Amino acid sequence: MFDFIRKHTKVTMALLFLLIVPSFILVGLNSYNSSRENGVTVAKVDGKDIIQSEWDRAHQSEVDRLRASMPTLDVKLLDSPQARYATLERLVRDRVIAAAAEKFKLTTSNQRLARELQQSPEIASLRRPDGTLDMERYRQLLGSQGMTPEMFEANVRSDLSNRQVLVGIGASGFSSNSAADLALNAYFERREIQLARFNTADFAAKLSPTDADLEQFYKTNEKLFQAPEQANIEYVLLDVDTVKKNIIINEADLKTYYEQNAQRLSGAEERRASHILIAAPKTASAAEREKAKAKAEELFAIVKKAPDTFADVARKNSQDPGSAPSGGDLDFFARGAMVKPFEDAAFSMNKGDISGVVESDFGYHIIKLTDIKTPKQRSFEEMRTELEADLKKQQAQKKFSETAEAFTNGVYEQSDSLKPVADRLKLEIKSASHVTRQPSAGVTGVLANPKFLNALFSPDAIEKKRNTEAIEVGPSQLASGRIIQYTPAHTQPFAEVKDIVRKRWLEQRGAEEARKDGISKLAAWKAAPASATLSDPVLVSREQTQKLPPQVVDAALRADSSALPTFAGVDLGAQGYVIVKVGKVVPRDAPAEAAAKQEHNQYTQWWTSAENLAYYNGLKERFKAEILVAKPAPGKANAEEGVTQ
Repeated sequence: MFDFIRKHTKVTMALLFLLIVPSFILVGLNSYNSSRENGVTVAKVDGKDIIQSEWDRAHQSEVDRLRASMPTLDVKLLDSPQARYATLERLVRDRVIAAAAEKFKLTTSNQRLARELQQSPEIASLRRPDGTLDMERYRQLLGSQGMTPEMFEANVRSDLSNRQVLVGIGASGFSSNSAADLALNAYFERREIQLARFNTADFAAKLSPTDADLEQFYKTNEKLFQAPEQANIEYVLLDVDTVKKNIIINEADLKTYYEQNAQRLSGAEERRASHILIAAPKTASAAEREKAKAKAEELFAIVKKAPDTFADVARKNSQDPGSAPSGGDLDFFARGAMVKPFEDAAFSMNKGDISGVVESDFGYHIIKLTDIKTPKQRSFEEMRTELEADLKKQQAQKKFSETAEAFTNGVYEQSDSLKPVADRLKLEIKSASHVTRQPSAGVTGVLANPKFLNALFSPDAIEKKRNTEAIEVGPSQLASGRIIQYTPAHTQPFAEVKDIVRKRWLEQRGAEEARKDGISKLAAWKAAPASATLSDPVLVSREQTQKLPPQVVDAALRADSSALPTFAGVDLGAQGYVIVKVGKVVPRDAPAEAAAKQEHNQYTQWWTSAENLAYYNGLKERFKAEILVAKPAPGKANAEEGVTQ
């Protein structure tokens, strides 16, 4: 055979080409298609696609930002279809604004960029005492966020350019006093109304359904009486606390850690100071700040000559209402408690010193350092427990990423059981019964996480009883679960839900009877207003709703007031029916001058917001912005995500 190959090399190569190349093509296409799974287009702006993976990354960034700023925020709210869709809308908005900025050639100068960076509190904190920027700390700060200074400054420049798209509309917002008064008077006017209520419960109490009625209702509305799919499951959770339990700190490491951190862990140095403040907020004019500075320098000259009079001068002249009565005393404070210029001055002084005039965003300070509290360094034995806990926490954080990789691989590679990964990583296998796809009321933790539940009820997990992939259910928390027993959704037998059927029947028929009687009375009372049986008159407005349902207040304020009295009917659905009689219109009381001015400003803001929205909608149309994902219904979680939402 090898002789044949040697003698017919070209023929052999041709045969191999025909056999192998198509295989590579098929494998390549399959790999390409796989890589494009997250490349499904979810929106378009200016002819450019926004794909699923971009949406996912944007939402994860938003989740991380919110978690960092609000650690107690319920994670379920962040992962709902409504929250994800809101992220997509923001992503589309950003793309529309960016397209407009590019089209209109809106750019940001180096000077404007420099001013913006100088105003950043984070960057201001990196400045040295001489005012220069500590570039090494600047790079470290940005590096922790995965950015270089060039990337960060390019993002800021782009953001400033994008802001220019809508800033013109916001800056030019205007509404005349006459237009504002007309709209506000109409919005806040009151109306005297009387009501007749037709409550569902009153009509339901008069009804007596037969078994035949209930069975017919049950058959017609079987979906109302379905038991949701549910499962008995087991799951494992990997978090930092679990990793921490398996960490043993040796004595040598503990002593080294003590030597390196004893001073820091013993506590921070605190200083006590008094001050005299001449207020001049950052928003004050240059002339006002100069006047305040001159006053501060005058007072400084006085206390410099007679330091013992500092408290008396502070009581008489300081414009800090919190400390002036106590002679300017601010008690003890550590670094980070005061604004930076004040802190820098206080921590550079010796006890008894009086500073020169120190400028801050609040005005001009004269500071007297009255005491210094240096913490006593504790011994190793005194700090042993605290040191061990601190070191364990640090090591657990570092080890978590390694353990997380082992956890992720373990639940996937041995997908028919959670025991191997639980044994290897010393995790507890927990169980839960009657778990449903939607979190049950009052449930917290893993079993309340929508992403985990969606993975648990995926077709593969249901049919093959396989482990779910490792799901991030919180900061530094991974979970995997598997179904032990699955019960599909099913209609519950009539005998089991008969009481519920009766309740639903009474609610529906009671509401129908209430509506029927209400509509009949409405027609009769319109024809003969004097025959109406109504409640005592009350005044309602958008500010004073008298705790009435919004639909009733809205109907009263929308009723045509050109021919009073007038009647309107309001269908409250399951709650019944209400007839509203509007007797007269009561103009609102004229507001005080200050309140009227505030209202006009608020109205101008509303008007400007409406103009902004209209302009943005015009940009969306111009740049052909289109979201290709169905908007989820308010308050309802969808089983699927992505393009199937």
